[in-house]
Amino acid sequence: MENIPKALTIAGSDSSGGAGIQADLKTFAARGVYGMSVVTALTAQNTVGVQGILELDPGFVSAQIHSVLTDIAADAVKTGMLANADIISQVARDLRYFDLRNVVVDPVMVAKSGDRLLRPEAIQVMIRELFPLAEVVTPNLHEAEKLTGLVIRDGEAMKEAARRLYDLGPRHVVVKGGHLTGRPMDILYNGTDFFAFENVRYETPHTHGTGCTFASAIAAGLAKNLSVYDAVAQAKDYVTGAIREGLAIGKGHGPVHHFFELYRLAGIRLG
Repeated sequence: MENIPKALTIAGSDSSGGAGIQADLKTFAARGVYGMSVVTALTAQNTVGVQGILELDPGFVSAQIHSVLTDIAADAVKTGMLANADIISQVARDLRYFDLRNVVVDPVMVAKSGDRLLRPEAIQVMIRELFPLAEVVTPNLHEAEKLTGLVIRDGEAMKEAARRLYDLGPRHVVVKGGHLTGRPMDILYNGTDFFAFENVRYETPHTHGTGCTFASAIAAGLAKNLSVYDAVAQAKDYVTGAIREGLAIGKGHGPVHHFFELYRLAGIRLG
C-alpha cells in the first residue's frame, strides 16, 4: 500500500496511554492513516494527574523530525504538547524547512487534571512562530481564553475568540465548546464563515485524551485529502463515539475508547 496516507504527531508522551502521542497514534490507526511520532517530552502520568515531566533537548526533537521526514514524509502533521519556547521554535523551523502543509496545532497548555504542560513564557512564542504555519488550530475554551484574553460563556464569545485567533495567522480555527453547558458545540472559522458542529453530550468522567484525539482525527482527515470542513465534521463524530464508549480505567478520568468502531465490528464487548 504505497499510497497509504501518513500523519506525524509531534507531542508529549502519556505513560498511561490515554492522551499525548499514544492517543494520537491510536487515532491515526483508527482513522486509516499510518502514524509516526516525534516525542517532545516524557510525562509520568496517569488518570489522576501528572507526576513528572522530562522535556527533551530541542536538537533531539529536531533529529526525530528529520529522521521521519527525510525518509517517509507526512501528508499531515499534528502538534500537541511542546513544553517550552525552545522546542516550539525548533519545531517551527523544521516545519518551515520541510515546507509542510496540513499542520494541525493543538495548543496544549494544561492537562485535564489541571497540571501545566506548557511554560507560560512559551505562549507568545507559539502564537508568533507556530500559528502562522497552521492549517487549523484547535483550542478548547480555557486555551482560547488564555490566548485571546476573552471570557467565553456562549457561542457568540466563541465566535469572537475564533476571529481573534484567526488574526494571529492560522488558516482555520476550531474553538471547542465542550466545557459549556448544553449540547457540546465546536465552532469552525475560515476567516469568512462560521460553521457549528454539535453532537450529543454524554455525562461521563472518562474523557481523558479528547483534545489530542480530536486534533489527530482532523489531521488524519487532512492526510486523506478531506476538506477542513469534512475533516472537522468526521473528527467530531469520531470523538463523540469515543467518549460514549469511554473506558473506566484507573482511579480518575479514564480514556476515551479510540478503537470503539473496530471493537464493535469485531464483536468485542468490554465490561
